[in-house]
Amino acid sequence: MTWDTFHRRGEVLRAVVDATEARRDGVLPMEMPGVAETFGDELTLIGALQLRWHTRLAGSIERELMDQPMDLESAVMAAWRRTATEMTGVRRILDAYADAPTSEQMARTLTKAHRKDWALMASMAGKASPSDRAAADVGRSIEERARAAYRPVAVGRHRADDAEKASLLHRIKAHLAA
Repeated sequence: MTWDTFHRRGEVLRAVVDATEARRDGVLPMEMPGVAETFGDELTLIGALQLRWHTRLAGSIERELMDQPMDLESAVMAAWRRTATEMTGVRRILDAYADAPTSEQMARTLTKAHRKDWALMASMAGKASPSDRAAADVGRSIEERARAAYRPVAVGRHRADDAEKASLLHRIKAHLAA
């Protein structure tokens, strides 16, 4: 991959992420300019979005652990919710394709990626080592609890219906993030 190709791929992926955040419909935007030429197929684009999600989740976990180092599991769940709020469109796509993969290879790929997310969450919560066979199950349980307490708040967007539901603290955070 040349330097120009690498940068073009990054630009297209950023545009895809921005589009998914604007649309939030769970549909992979293969029709966007440059997507087919850069990624080729749905599986490659899903893989890039999953990697973007995983990287953001890992960074969010690190930040949360700095803020609440005594309650690791709560910090990991808060990080998952923060990442889901920041990447709502991407999360909806990943969930939609995990629920209804378009191929057996996509199903395997997403299962493997989710297991890596879950192992990360379990290890960062202090519940398992990343190489522990049970880590993915423990992490999945942590994600399920994070999802159960998840209340999406628009970040960087000022939508009346979300703003009315959000607490003052969430509205201040959203404003600062914008």
